[in-house]
Amino acid sequence: MNAINLQEEYAKTEIAKLLNLLDEELVGLAPVKARIREIAALLLIDKLRKNLGITTNSPGLHMSFTGSPGTGKTTVGLKMADILFQLGYVKKGHLLTVTRDDLVGQYIGHTAPKTKEVLKKAIGGVLFIDEAYYLYKPDNERDYGSEAIEILLQVMENQRDELVVILAGYKEPMDRFYESNPGLSSRITNHIDFPDYSVEELVIIAKMMLEEQQYQLTPQAEIALTDYITRRKQKPLFANARSIKNALDRARMRQANRIFDSRGQVLTKKELVNIEADDILQSTIFN
Repeated sequence: MNAINLQEEYAKTEIAKLLNLLDEELVGLAPVKARIREIAALLLIDKLRKNLGITTNSPGLHMSFTGSPGTGKTTVGLKMADILFQLGYVKKGHLLTVTRDDLVGQYIGHTAPKTKEVLKKAIGGVLFIDEAYYLYKPDNERDYGSEAIEILLQVMENQRDELVVILAGYKEPMDRFYESNPGLSSRITNHIDFPDYSVEELVIIAKMMLEEQQYQLTPQAEIALTDYITRRKQKPLFANARSIKNALDRARMRQANRIFDSRGQVLTKKELVNIEADDILQSTIFN
């Protein structure tokens, strides 16, 4: 084979479909989407080069996702697993999400089997370690996180054709984590930073969440939600889309109680679907 039809190969992998879904399903995150496209392009071209017998080093696939909670890191991880599977870089394409508690034991001899069991489940797919910096606790001499890191390093190097690792968490703690663990840092090729959502983007996300459950905001409720998001973003522990989901869950609870308290009236679909401004205001007053 001396030539390849790029369009045909592109279509075979369904990469276009996956990238389009990424655009459709995720609001904002333009730099993240651009970086995922770049990685997908590199992997596709690398595969085509191999098909033509061109010598090439396998691209590094391990990744680092940094950013605040609720910015779509896990969702993008799922899409990345699909892309890697479609291009043949992983055999199964599943995503296994874990934290420190899944990897690190509480006594001598407990960590190695725990970590190895997780790695066994993840083989053939993507291992997503959330808040990965908690693996390393240098102030505690009796901590076993370093043992988990050593095992992880071995697998990332020796079985890199069988497993892709994504380390995720807040940016500053992740930077310190890599500084303290240069072996890990050297094995991470792709660093992707997830920006916080704007107020406008969070309102769009809220509408999408409600639409999935067949609710809708009245115009006044949208104004109230926009005001709430603007204020809430300035307070501690704001978790972007995760905080919005929690606020909407409370609003739905408030709507249900409002309707229940007026149970003498005849209900229409409109009453059951609409989230009113008061539902937002009463459910977010202390949050």
